Amino acid sequence: MNIPSNLKYTKDHEWIQLEGNIATVGITDFAQGELGDIVYVDVDTLDETVEEGEVFGSVEAVKTVSDLFMPLTGEIIEFNEALEDEPELVNSDAYGKGWMIKIEISDNSQIDNLLDAEAYQNLIKG
Repeated sequence: MNIPSNLKYTKDHEWIQLEGNIATVGITDFAQGELGDIVYVDVDTLDETVEEGEVFGSVEAVKTVSDLFMPLTGEIIEFNEALEDEPELVNSDAYGKGWMIKIEISDNSQIDNLLDAEAYQNLIKG
């Protein structure tokens, strides 16, 4: 299973790549594998400030729909528009072309709540 060590993670299976006060967010390789073939990504919170832990969108797979939870409080400044035509990018390249949103972080102290790769690996091993 692919768990890049340069990323941060949430207990809700989102990954976060931090660059200054901008965070790129997607779902983990583990999460996409559990969901199966992703057919639609819905993010209707673009240009909105969303609190940590709140739902910012959803991902629809063939058999289920799953909410996406905000890993850090901030304004959603970008949505990966490639997912509108190719939602399967989340399956094929979860940590690359399958990213979902970019956030301008409001509270950098929340970064301390995120998991590192080792802690996330321990979480999914149960």
